[in-house]
Amino acid sequence: MTKAVVALGSNLGDRRATIDSALTAIGSLQHASVERVSTLIETDPVGPVEQGRYLNGVCVIGTTLAARELLDALLAIEKSLGRDRSSEQRWGPRTIDLDLLVFSDVIIDEPGLCVPHPRLAERLFVLEPMNEIIPELIVPGCRLTVHQLYSELTNRED
Repeated sequence: MTKAVVALGSNLGDRRATIDSALTAIGSLQHASVERVSTLIETDPVGPVEQGRYLNGVCVIGTTLAARELLDALLAIEKSLGRDRSSEQRWGPRTIDLDLLVFSDVIIDEPGLCVPHPRLAERLFVLEPMNEIIPELIVPGCRLTVHQLYSELTNRED
């Protein structure tokens, strides 16, 4: 069973209900189960687009799916919850955002699939919830734990 970490985010509509629906859908996938879910935190949006605050968290999934299969399933869940990536503005508001952050200890760089997520170490809104539930996880490619990345980022912002 492979461990994967997925970011959960929403800033449109009933954010908590949408994230709960996404977690239910992830838990309903064949060959995948939700093992842990962080506390959801409210965060400011990233990027140049004016928009409302996000509700963010992460979950740890156990799966026998390949990384691409898991990503495709996550994108299908987003679509089922009203997200249309083809018509939305980059960095804009969204009903749901499910990002594959880490997939076991592998590094993948393919069109449309890059894990670990390329901006993971820069994003407090994913590192904070990851630090809550998996601080000891060593992020592939950087040889640092989630806790070390979180500490570096929070110390830099002080």
